[in-house]
Amino acid sequence: MLREYGFFILLGYLAGGIMFGYLIPRMIKGIDVRDASDDGNPGTANAFLCGGVFCGILVLLADLLKGFLPVYLAGRRVDIRGLGFSLVMAAPVLGHAFPLCGGKGKGGKAIAVSFGVLMGLYPRVTGLWLLIFWYLFFSLVIILNPHRLRTRVTYICWLISSLAFRPGTAVALGNMLIAGIVIDKHREGKLLRLGFGRR
Repeated sequence: MLREYGFFILLGYLAGGIMFGYLIPRMIKGIDVRDASDDGNPGTANAFLCGGVFCGILVLLADLLKGFLPVYLAGRRVDIRGLGFSLVMAAPVLGHAFPLCGGKGKGGKAIAVSFGVLMGLYPRVTGLWLLIFWYLFFSLVIILNPHRLRTRVTYICWLISSLAFRPGTAVALGNMLIAGIVIDKHREGKLLRLGFGRR
């Protein structure tokens, strides 16, 4: 059992470290989003901004998939109640944020891949719907800017609300690890702007 957990943890970390946000715009448009974007982040948002809609959609699907597949496959082979499953959940997010080649400086912000991880828990999708809810809430109702702050508050609220639904120890710990990684990647920035309704 430990060997199986280890396999899916390694698979998730290595899959997460494939930086599709860098590779796809580079292959299709010849653009390095790390140089072309303001924040140097090889993620989905910059793939859309720098590479266009087609690149952005491909990156989004690839980043979702690399979070989804390791978790979904593991959920059918190992006990999701085992504490090792929390590391299976965190591994793709960690790999994306801190890839084997490049470390934190070359990693992405890990938002899309964390959505993919929660999709991989299917049919247990409460955590996914909660994350979608909080992202929409702080993007459309109480508008938090800059994006760094919005993401941090979103993941804090998501984590607290997901724990209220008692997802089980392993999934709860996995959620904590995911939230911690994403919040760490978004911890810079000081400005706060609140808005209600439309910007």
